[in-house]
Amino acid sequence: MAMVNFLIFGPPGSGKGTQSVKLAEKFNLMHLSTGDMLRAEIAAGTDLGKKMSSIMSKGELVPDEVVIEMIAAMTDSTKNKAGFLFDGFPRTVAQTEALENMLNERGMKIDCMLVLEVDHDELVKRLMLRAELSGRPDDKDPAVIENRIDVYREKTEPIIDYCRQRGIYQPVDGVGTIDEIFARLSNLIKERI
Repeated sequence: MAMVNFLIFGPPGSGKGTQSVKLAEKFNLMHLSTGDMLRAEIAAGTDLGKKMSSIMSKGELVPDEVVIEMIAAMTDSTKNKAGFLFDGFPRTVAQTEALENMLNERGMKIDCMLVLEVDHDELVKRLMLRAELSGRPDDKDPAVIENRIDVYREKTEPIIDYCRQRGIYQPVDGVGTIDEIFARLSNLIKERI
């Protein structure tokens, strides 16, 4: 039984992190957050971790092929899961293609790109609220918030176009309660698993 693989995207403040954890749990998906994986490899002192640590200590970005290598190792060692939920990766069209190639070599593919859609004003409101609740002063600065949203849109738009051409792009209404949004995402995943 082939694994079913999902990409999940959403702008800062869309609740993507919260939803990813819940979805992975409900559908027995392996939640792959590349940020968490990088930190885990470095903490474990693996060869890959050492390689990445030296790159990051110079303030450089970890090259795509190193990240793909890490994801490949994870997909090869994962058993008894229904599939993968990629969170925060890919960030570019080149990474999307590299991920597809790596999955294709293993008889898998990207089955669906779930994109939480939240209108601009709602995102700003949520991030300001989060700043108050978490006491993160950087989230309170409207200029910083605007920049984070802009960067997300610039980076994600080309991936959305790429996935749209592949017929795997799936927008999801990201406004409502956590449970309402979770139900929408769950229904879409259920159709594919």
